[in-house]
Amino acid sequence: MAWLILVLSGVLEAVWATALGMSDNFRRWRPTAVFVVAMITSLAGLAYAMTELPTGTAYAVWVGIGATLTVVWAIATKREAASTARVVLLCVLVGSVVGLKVVS
Repeated sequence: MAWLILVLSGVLEAVWATALGMSDNFRRWRPTAVFVVAMITSLAGLAYAMTELPTGTAYAVWVGIGATLTVVWAIATKREAASTARVVLLCVLVGSVVGLKVVS
């Protein structure tokens, strides 16, 4: 159960990171509200997962999922350009996150 909560929390990390970027320095209320709710929920899920998983592993997986999904979303919405190097490095990051799950 802790792994499922951790993965969902990582997804919410991408949500709050994206909402933060869209909030225009907290001037737009909808993205700001999404940011606050997603951040609180994401951190609560991370805290729960850390009760059963090692702190370093849980944090690395959480950050890896959030960072990967944030970049993928930015590329999909044309806010960032895709490049071969970027795609390869994202694959390495995903592989590292999967590897942490396998060795845990």
